[in-house]
Amino acid sequence: MESLDLRVLGDVLAWRQAGRRVTLVTVVETWGSAPRPPGALLAVRDDGVVSGSVSGGCVEDDLIARIKAGEYDSLSHPSMVAYGVSKEEAARFGLPCGGTLRLVQEPVSDVGWIQEVLQRTASHQLVARTLTLATGQVALHDASRSDAMQFDGSTLTTLFGPRWRLLLIGAGQLSQAVAHMAALLDFEVLVCDPREEYAATLGLDGVTRVLGMPDDVVKELVPDAHTAIVALTHDPKLDDMALMEALNSQAFYVGALGSQRNQDTRKKRLMEHFDLSAEAVARLHGPVGLRIGAKTPAEIAVSIVAEIVQIKNATPTQAAAPAASTSSCDLS
Repeated sequence: MESLDLRVLGDVLAWRQAGRRVTLVTVVETWGSAPRPPGALLAVRDDGVVSGSVSGGCVEDDLIARIKAGEYDSLSHPSMVAYGVSKEEAARFGLPCGGTLRLVQEPVSDVGWIQEVLQRTASHQLVARTLTLATGQVALHDASRSDAMQFDGSTLTTLFGPRWRLLLIGAGQLSQAVAHMAALLDFEVLVCDPREEYAATLGLDGVTRVLGMPDDVVKELVPDAHTAIVALTHDPKLDDMALMEALNSQAFYVGALGSQRNQDTRKKRLMEHFDLSAEAVARLHGPVGLRIGAKTPAEIAVSIVAEIVQIKNATPTQAAAPAASTSSCDLS
């Protein structure tokens, strides 16, 4: 679930509370090179004002025109609509490569479920919403990180809230920049730093400080395939404690700050003093981040977050091992 889509729900709530009619549109299936993935949301107010998107093209314009013309005023239950079925329609609606969209459009009457979703996601909960098309009935229930959007033609289940976690070891300036960017990408961001001098200045909305020593925090977190862990204190006493647990976990990404020389020494130390296998140590992304010539903390944060997203979105074979020395951060 993207933060953009949560903002869409916030707009829907505000519009309905102001007495406006709202149609909520969800992408449920795509073929070809559709611009927006299944689950993407668009809200259209009765006067044509929109929030979100389903195509980034002319599909929105067509929906706006229909709603302003009153075509959906009599809509009492959700219904299906398709765009780009033919090559001509795909060209008309700006869908590349003959892409096709199937959408569920629903009139929003009860906003209780929206209020609950926004409350629960603000508490870092992952929520599943099931919509029955025949009746418009909505049910909310807890979801797990392995769940995905489902649509069988009669019911639609979508997910709201962070599905990915990022644990940062260290609360310094670089960590804060990484945390801010990751939060915008809907990661649940956790920060561990036992050094009060650094942790005292954390104070970022949507970022949670986890108390304890790094190794204990990683063990208690029980990292899964939706968890990334990055050590950024540049203090081996803290970073290595986290890495010795993280590299033996199911975390999809484990990274550490430092130059190539620093990383070579670290890997040797992890194998010799912490009994990590060569296979486990090979999972370490270090130097951390993509090579983009980054110099400032914000630029280095971009490189780190970009590499995490690259690995997150890669196929299993692509993500099997870290690329050789990609970081622009050459701290020794």
